[in-house]
Amino acid sequence: MNSSIINAAVSMGSMQQKLDLLADNIANLNTAGYKRKDATFEDLLTSIKQQDETFRQPVRLTPMGFNQGWGSRLTMVESDFSQGTMKETGNAYDIGIQGNALFEVQTSAEGGRAFTRSGAFYPSLNGAGQAVLTTTEGYTLIAEHRTEEADGTVTLTEGPIVIPDNYDVRIGADGQVTGVSTDGFTTVDLGQIKLVQPVRPSVLTPVADNLYLVADGLDAGAALQELGADERDGVTLMQGYLEQSNVNLSGEMADLVMVQRAYQLSARALSSGDRMMELATSLRR
Repeated sequence: MNSSIINAAVSMGSMQQKLDLLADNIANLNTAGYKRKDATFEDLLTSIKQQDETFRQPVRLTPMGFNQGWGSRLTMVESDFSQGTMKETGNAYDIGIQGNALFEVQTSAEGGRAFTRSGAFYPSLNGAGQAVLTTTEGYTLIAEHRTEEADGTVTLTEGPIVIPDNYDVRIGADGQVTGVSTDGFTTVDLGQIKLVQPVRPSVLTPVADNLYLVADGLDAGAALQELGADERDGVTLMQGYLEQSNVNLSGEMADLVMVQRAYQLSARALSSGDRMMELATSLRR
């Protein structure tokens, strides 16, 4: 009876975590660039019990032993980076990614970095009064800037995309950002949007504001690969589009129903075990 109570209680805890995950996916159905989360579970412990020889009968076909489980636990939450559908917005600052890549943004003045698939950017004023591209939460989009010295040496530096006054922004499929004057006669190079590709998606931790961080203690270089200008085959950017969430509502609802039913069965098993324990206690009196 104690084992049935423990098994049911542990399973209920795991299924509650799964329910929270499904609720998060459904709540972000309309969040641009959101990637659905999937959970992996494993058995906590499995004990092999051996029955007494008195249970051996000539007509018995099943083995004498049986397995006794002790519930399951959540071992990993991993994001599904499959492509979402593209929706045209007509906003010049919206950028959709086609392919396996992430934008890189700066999250703090100290240079903290995070990654996202959401391409909803806006021009915001920084501390110097310059208009730079940021996310809706104010995180600065990172770009690579190419500088050629007089001796032909090329230097690449990272920084924000600064939009000059009275200039519009054009973004190429390769991420090259060009400023075009309102009269259309002058263009300036504003840099190339930096993209990274997740090599080990399982070590990316989803956090608030639709961002991803590399798990503590892990090398970012082992989890993410920077995509240079000549390494973007299969990855293109679409100006004026936003990638939609890849959550499939019908699939999430089907999983939700199954998990709820399993939770109810575990709750009934817990109640039954408690009643049996109460009955055994009353008999001993």
